[in-house]
Order: sequence, then C-alpha cells, then structure tokens
Amino acid sequence: MSSLLEKTDKFVLELFEKELPNSCIYHNYDHTKRVFKSTKEILDNTNLPKEDQEVLLLTALLHDTGYSKSTDNHEEHSVTIAKSFLGQQNVSQVVIQKVSDQIMATKMEHHPTNFMEEIIRDADASHFAKDYYGETSELLRREFKLNNVKNLSSSEWLKANIELFQNKHHYYTDYAKEHWQPRKEANLAKMLTEQERLRKQKKKEKDKLKKLLKEESPEKGIQTAFRVTLRNHLKLSDIADTKANILLSVNAIIISLALSNLIPKLDNPSNQYLIYPTLIFLFFSIVSIVLSVLATRPNITSGEFTQKEIEEKKVNLLFFGNFHKMPLTDYKNAMHQLMEDKDYIYDTMIKDLYFLGKVLHRKYKILRVTYTVFIIGIVTSVLSFFIAFNTLQ
Repeated sequence: MSSLLEKTDKFVLELFEKELPNSCIYHNYDHTKRVFKSTKEILDNTNLPKEDQEVLLLTALLHDTGYSKSTDNHEEHSVTIAKSFLGQQNVSQVVIQKVSDQIMATKMEHHPTNFMEEIIRDADASHFAKDYYGETSELLRREFKLNNVKNLSSSEWLKANIELFQNKHHYYTDYAKEHWQPRKEANLAKMLTEQERLRKQKKKEKDKLKKLLKEESPEKGIQTAFRVTLRNHLKLSDIADTKANILLSVNAIIISLALSNLIPKLDNPSNQYLIYPTLIFLFFSIVSIVLSVLATRPNITSGEFTQKEIEEKKVNLLFFGNFHKMPLTDYKNAMHQLMEDKDYIYDTMIKDLYFLGKVLHRKYKILRVTYTVFIIGIVTSVLSFFIAFNTLQ
C-alpha cells in the first residue's frame, strides 16, 4: 500500500471514530475496508494503469466518509471531505477530480459510463456475493430504521432485497460476473427459500386462525339466532300495529258516515225502524275501536331497578321501561356489570325476547278478537238492516 493510501486509511478510521454517528452500524469502517478489499481483488485481475488503480483504491476508502456528516446526499459530502483531505496531501487536481467522479458513481441510480466506474460499483456491491450477506443486510435494515430512512419489517425487507437482486442490480466487470455472480445467485436462492418458508408459515397461521374462528362459530351462531329472532319479533309487532291502525281507521270512517247520514234521519218517525240496526252497527264499530286501542296500548312500567335485582340478574337492562327513571350513573354502572358477564348478557337477551313474545301474544290475541268482533258486527248490522226493511214492508 502506498504512503498516500496508508494516510487515507488512517484518516478515514480517525474520522469515523470521532464523527460517525452510532446509528451508522452498516456504513462504517468495516464496510469501507470490505469495499477496499473487493476493489483490490478486481484490480489484481485487470491491466488498469497504476495511477487509475490508486484512484479507485482512494475512492473505496473515501466513498462513504460523507456519512459522518449526514445520511442525506452522503456522496456529495464524501466528495467535499475527499477534496479537502487530498488537497492537504498535495494530490494533483486531476486525481482529486477522478476520485470525486468515482465517488459520485457509487450512487444507486447511477449507470457506469466507463470501466473504472464499473469496478467501483461492483466492489461496493461485492457483499451481495458473500456468505455473510444476510448479516450485513440486516445491519443495513436496522441502520435505515435508526436514521429514519426506511422502516421495513423483516418480510418487507426480504421482498425488497429479492426485487433488488432480480431486477435492479447486476455486476458489470467480467471478474465479478465470473466469480461473484454465482454466489450472488446462491444468496438469491436462499432468500427465495426463506420467502417461501414465511409464506407457508403465514398461511399456516391464517389457517389456524380460521380454524379457531370456526371452533368459536357456535357462539357466533347463537348471536345470529338472537339477532334474527329479535328482528322477526319487531316485524311482527309492526304488522300487529299496522293491522290495529287499519281497524281503527275503518271503524272511524264507518262511525263518521253513520253519524252524518243515519243519525239525522232517525228523528223522522218514518225512519224509526232504522234505530236498532244503527245502534247495532255503531256498537260493534265502537267495540272494534276499543279493542284496537287496547292492542296497541303500551304497558306502564316502574322504570327503576335495585342493585339487588342486578346482583341476582333479575332485571332486563336492555328494555327502556326498566330504566327510564334511573340516573345515568346508576344505569352506566349496571351496564358495565352486564358487559362483564357473558352469561348475564345472554340471560338478559333471552328475557328481552321472552317478554317481547308475551307482548306479541297479547297483541295478536286482542287483534284476533277485534277482527272477529268486526266481522260479527258487519254481518249482524247488515242482517238487522235487512230484517228492518222487510218488517217495514
């Protein structure tokens, strides 16, 4: 190693020891020495002039010194540091410019334009073909995370590395293609195997979760049963209310017609034969209205419950009639107790369905009587009017 290279090596080591952040666990002196060694390995198998070989070795030592300043645009910072140091060593401007150009060629998006750039690019990516690639790759992932560059999970990082190996990176020099490409492909095969293993593991965990959910399906089925039954009960209650409203409206119309057309005619002695049929007609209409109202009339509840009723699980907290007079804090405490006890929740839902069913039974029972009364009333009224007309004749 020339005296200039020895001075440069010592300068880089001291710079990294003093100024390199602790978060740079990949781009450090160890990485620099690996790139220097790989550059020399390629150069030993080429016929490049000594001056250009020294330029590349200087580049290998100085190309990541910019990380001591910032992870952003570190190549530009490396160029600044290289120019300053080499200028102090009385290196010619031609060599300094060449080193600067080679440092800028290490940017990931840069495409080499000459053989020297190809060499430094291959040397900088020589770890792709090393047995320890997995370890160095993990160090780079953690460095990105520590410096807020990227925050990728292990599986995401693995996917990104496979994409890099398959589609974005390739070696340029004949030496790298011959000696490093096969080992790079071996590392790619390892990553693909690991990706497949993770895929199978993820599928296994997913299947396990599905199986677990399937095993818990009886509880889900119970909840569905409660939901469907409650919906059906509410629909039946709406139907009952609709039927009662129909009877109320029909009988109200009938009474209105009777009062406006029949009653005024009863003052005439010649129409006295209509009195009994009219009274029968009105009687059954009024009874039908009363029964319809009874079918839809809500029950009055206390609207309060005691702590003892909660402890004994006797109160239905889901029905508004049981708590509408309670303070909010008392009701919230009662609901928290309910939510902490699954059996109490199911018991409350059962009670809610049961008493809703009792209300439906009462509604439909009264409605059945109401429709029967209405039918009898219509038939009886028509017969009475028919008999009254025949008696008059």
